[in-house]
Amino acid sequence: MKFSILFVLAAATFAAAMKSRCSTQEPSAEFIAQNNAIMASSAISLADFQSQAILTVPVWFHVLRSGLSVSQGNIPDSALQAQLSVMNADYASAKIKFALMGTTRTTDVTWYNDQAEMAMKKQLRKGDYGTLNVYFHRLAEGALGYCYFPVANPSAQELLLDGCSVLSSTVPGGSYTNYNLGRTVTHEAGHWFGLYHTFQGGCLGNGDWVNDTPAEAYPATGCPVGRDTCPSPGKDPINNFMDYSYDSCMTEFTPGQGIRMNALFNSYRT
Repeated sequence: MKFSILFVLAAATFAAAMKSRCSTQEPSAEFIAQNNAIMASSAISLADFQSQAILTVPVWFHVLRSGLSVSQGNIPDSALQAQLSVMNADYASAKIKFALMGTTRTTDVTWYNDQAEMAMKKQLRKGDYGTLNVYFHRLAEGALGYCYFPVANPSAQELLLDGCSVLSSTVPGGSYTNYNLGRTVTHEAGHWFGLYHTFQGGCLGNGDWVNDTPAEAYPATGCPVGRDTCPSPGKDPINNFMDYSYDSCMTEFTPGQGIRMNALFNSYRT
């Protein structure tokens, strides 16, 4: 085998170090099986996908802050508009558009520090299960964001928790170096639609269950052009929005990911 023991140990160490970049929980075996059944029954061809209408998703931005300065989480409207523009540009190939319905601003130190999640969302969450709620605040343990996968027939609690939490300083123009072009929202929203990480499953099995994303042994960091960690065909998908590369390196969803997001949205969220 081309992978040495040292390589495997290095990969394990690297993966552990990068674990907190996205704190979305791993998809369960049951969720993966449900998604596979949905995709098998939908059987959308690339031609059908390319000719279908744009899916417009309502979105609410919730700015949590500890004070009125930008350093205290008070993201300016201009940065939020830039964030929306990034989302729409990134999802255009997936035939998804986001329509901003409104923005809330709440000064609360506890909520800003990502505590009392249920109480916060009980007061702030807007819309139905097909409405994306994005909460900008300060996250624990170095995480840039986390989101909730869709579920069938969500309970009242699952509906309430639904949405994405994102580190305030990752919006366009934010202070988080290498991760301040707005791609954290793009990445986390991918989970909200039902996508897994590109390195899901490593080199073995079905990877992220999308045929046109090559298998990847572990997350990318920086922009390692030409990296190839798995023997399967294709270089690592370091430019994919569902990897861990720098924001400047993230440029694409594959057609297969676009088909999957639309099919899962129509199954779970409508």
